[in-house]
Amino acid sequence: MSRWQWKHFAELTLDELYSVLALRQEVFVVEQRSIYLDADGLDREAAHLLAFEDAEGAPFLAAYLRVLPPGVKFPGASSLGRVVTAPRARGRGLGREVVERGIARLDAEYPGTPIRISAQHYLQRFYESVGFHAEGDVYDEDGIPHIEMVRPRQARAPTLHGPGPTP
Repeated sequence: MSRWQWKHFAELTLDELYSVLALRQEVFVVEQRSIYLDADGLDREAAHLLAFEDAEGAPFLAAYLRVLPPGVKFPGASSLGRVVTAPRARGRGLGREVVERGIARLDAEYPGTPIRISAQHYLQRFYESVGFHAEGDVYDEDGIPHIEMVRPRQARAPTLHGPGPTP
């Protein structure tokens, strides 16, 4: 079972921050062989969703994403990104759950504002399944094909997981 928590950057403990950075590096840099600067300056502006699980008595970060307020990354739109599931936690729906929780948080905090993302192209169908649609052509970002996608505001926020507690 996952323990979900939302935190702003200043609320992250050193151990939590280390877990976030280590997981992002493990997947985005090492596994995907993409050399890029992960510390892009946006983490301080973000709310971070962490899902911890226990394995053999030790907690580990199983899933993560960050959400950004409107205008921070995209003009007139909020955003979610750095969506990642730990390799040992894949295949159980955590990726979908972390994205749904991120969408719910943004819908609750910024109603009437679309959500815009820069998605890895191979995940286009996944993001379409949660309400996003592609805009523009596929482009290269850090050696990986990406596509810009947008999710217009819905009439009401998703209720499957809710936005979670607000820090």
